[in-house]
Amino acid sequence: MKTVAVLGATGSIGTQALEIIGDHPGLRAVALSAHRDAASLAALAARHDVSLVALTDADAARSAPDIPLAGEQGLLELVRRSDADIVLNAIVGAAGLRATLAALEAGADLALANKESLVAGGELATAAGRKGGGRILPVDSEHSAAFQLLEGREPETIHSLVLTASGGPFRGRTRLDLAGVNAGEALAHPTWNMGPKITVDSATLMNKGLELIEAHFLFDLPYERIEVVVHPTSVVHALVRLRDGAALAHLGYPDMRVPISYALTFPDRAETPIEPLDLAAGLILEFTAPDEEAFPCLALARAAGEAGRTAPCVLNAANEVAVSAFLDGRLPFLGIAEVVEGTLNATDTAAAHDLDELVAMDAEARKTAAALTRQLVH
Repeated sequence: MKTVAVLGATGSIGTQALEIIGDHPGLRAVALSAHRDAASLAALAARHDVSLVALTDADAARSAPDIPLAGEQGLLELVRRSDADIVLNAIVGAAGLRATLAALEAGADLALANKESLVAGGELATAAGRKGGGRILPVDSEHSAAFQLLEGREPETIHSLVLTASGGPFRGRTRLDLAGVNAGEALAHPTWNMGPKITVDSATLMNKGLELIEAHFLFDLPYERIEVVVHPTSVVHALVRLRDGAALAHLGYPDMRVPISYALTFPDRAETPIEPLDLAAGLILEFTAPDEEAFPCLALARAAGEAGRTAPCVLNAANEVAVSAFLDGRLPFLGIAEVVEGTLNATDTAAAHDLDELVAMDAEARKTAAALTRQLVH
């Protein structure tokens, strides 16, 4: 029996993970967290017989006295007290970084759906993993695919890694076409059903930029050996090119239950309700280069990753501020990239030697991004 702590239990990844846990006799949920949805958290805890729960929004927790663990410290206490074999981190944004570090330092395996942890604090997270001995098992479909393709292979046999992007709802549009798009259009993803933040990131291609940085830390590959291609049907999740000229691909229908299940049951591969790929149904495997003029966030992310130090942290913080403003109707779609680029240009991205310095840099970047957002709106 593997015990699982699910952080972000009421979100898209968290609820699908709990479905998988409920259907698998070898998995048991022992701790759950949510941001502010106390009612949904209580319902999930009752359904899965979990008594250890936390709300990370302190204001929401004050209205739910039956949930004593609250705020960031409450979340960290939940991770430590759960003593879970696996911690699934499905928290949205950089808010998940401390939980990632806590899980890895405790020696738990980390099923990571919170890519921002590695983007903002990749060096700290990999160091925590070495210290605690826990493994990082990626839950993003692309990184799960790459993990499976790379597992057991000697590093010198790998030529390069290819991550695929659906292109989002605006694939094929020019920069001029994107000037007036709204949040409703950006949230209409053609192949994946995800939360609002990651869906907007997919529309700007920032999601693929964040995944590029995540892949660098997960697989210890230099950025010049990680490529991004647009693949509209989302059937091929990743490819690995080998030094002998061969290329291996991971294929499957776009359903997050597959990588979630793989991470939770690794090294086994549990049965899921997903239909096997029907190759005779007329699958089209089309690949094109991303349009970085229309979608500059991808190039901004690659540049930040290559710059290193705290540039990825600044990139992520600015993007979170800009996406939030766009979803609230306070920033145009094209303003997201402008805010990110402006914040990177205005910030001294010196190295952070510990978590406190990284948190301070994150806060500085958010302040700068908020000021730039106000300038673009007015």
